[in-house]
Amino acid sequence: MNTTQPISLLLCALGGEGGGILTDWLVETARHAGYPAQATSIPGVAQRTGATTYYLEVFPVPLAELGGRRPVFGLNPLPGRLDALVSSELLETGRQITNGLASDSHTLVITSSARALTTGEKMVMGDGRRDAAELLALVNTHSRARHVLDMATLTQQAGTVVSAVMLGAIAGSGLLPFARRDYEAVIGESGGSAKASLRGFALAFDAVQAQRAQTAYVEQVLAPAPEPVPPEARLPEALRREFPPEVHELMALGHARVCGYQDAAYGERYAARLRRVLAAEKLGDPQNLHGHRTTVEMARWIALWMAFDDIVLVADLKSRASRQARVRGEVKAGSDDLLRVYDHFKPGAPEFAAMLPAALAQRVLAWDRRRVAAGQAPWALPLKIGTHSVLGMLALRGLAAARRLRPLGSRFHTEQALIERWLDAVVSLTAMHAPLGHEVALCGRLIKGYGSTNERGKENLLHIIDHLALPALADPFSAAQRCQAVAAARNAALSDEAGKALDAALQQHGAPARPVKAQPIRWQHNPRLKVKSASPS
Repeated sequence: MNTTQPISLLLCALGGEGGGILTDWLVETARHAGYPAQATSIPGVAQRTGATTYYLEVFPVPLAELGGRRPVFGLNPLPGRLDALVSSELLETGRQITNGLASDSHTLVITSSARALTTGEKMVMGDGRRDAAELLALVNTHSRARHVLDMATLTQQAGTVVSAVMLGAIAGSGLLPFARRDYEAVIGESGGSAKASLRGFALAFDAVQAQRAQTAYVEQVLAPAPEPVPPEARLPEALRREFPPEVHELMALGHARVCGYQDAAYGERYAARLRRVLAAEKLGDPQNLHGHRTTVEMARWIALWMAFDDIVLVADLKSRASRQARVRGEVKAGSDDLLRVYDHFKPGAPEFAAMLPAALAQRVLAWDRRRVAAGQAPWALPLKIGTHSVLGMLALRGLAAARRLRPLGSRFHTEQALIERWLDAVVSLTAMHAPLGHEVALCGRLIKGYGSTNERGKENLLHIIDHLALPALADPFSAAQRCQAVAAARNAALSDEAGKALDAALQQHGAPARPVKAQPIRWQHNPRLKVKSASPS
């Protein structure tokens, strides 16, 4: 250890994660152990667009050995000279590395493998998440050593905040010249949450120590052992024998999802649809050069579409015991604490019409359209339900029990018909030209969200199928070009919610743009606006 230079640490924490507390703990630990230290901070921004950073310097020589001298500390980190970068979120770690603060010859990186999605990632229509593998590769490249562990899981196990876990990881790394008892003494003075903080500290300390014991610096993600697959998510043995191994993992999840969404008969319908895809793929790719990739994709997207969101599903999710336990854990409610939870709902005419037979549903929707045409807002019923109360929970469980009536509703029949249109296209195209069928299967990504977003996704999917994909059946020689066209249109639809990019991609490949939908014009009287008539000359 260089005893002439301070040890520098940059701490990065998101809002509400206790970065300031972590900094105070480290400073107090240094004082408790008799070492000089100094900390500064730079506030971040809200809504997951950045983090608050805390810069800490610790002089590695005790005050008692300095003979009255005092070290001079810096106020901010120097690029390439940082001794340790500690972060509670993987993308934030990557952000600081790209700022040039870490170096492969000088910096120890302690980071969590967990992610908190940024606003930009959430806004993408498709999968906007950054690749965790690329971020980990960045950490490996720009650090002399690293400890990567799932801080979110350890925090949840301990029932504390992530700052305690970060402190345990720092202590376990041996970077600072403090004993474990120095850290624990400071935490023990932090009040009523000290026991939980000590649990989180111990979990991270032991995890990092285990890495160091195994090898000098272990380049792997330290995460808890994977939980066993619950029985309800295991693929039935008969289906395991019928479908190839490549499909088992996703099909098991999909089958469990649709069975839980409706019933076992619905799960058999899911399996029957996948049988059609598998049979078509065997025709289009008899040598299995692509590992049943179309069946694998359809196992995912068919299940998600078949388990579409409706008021019954929302009521079921809101009233599950697992959700109540999660809420109590998030607010740190003890067994003796009273917790009141109010859920706000605002179902409109489409949500109620979805549960009605087709004839009644059309009447309800027509009535709502007349309201809008007359200048009124679409009808909706605002509800505030206390799910902590007996009556509130009974109301939600009663609505969740209405899933047995779901097959009688108009939306159920509509969704099944649309699924069959998509499935027919995938099956016919896969049997003729496997790559084109695979591209159409990937278009299942367009079906997401609820309300107008969900409707727009279905319209885009059908338009791509009808005008770009299915014409290949009449002209098989154009199948290869149509693969590129379908992929381009799908990516355009996911990149632009307004649909302008999709229309441009459609027209570029010889397909018509989507039809313009009529929108009512609402005129509103402005009492402040006075029109003066001109006096006659």
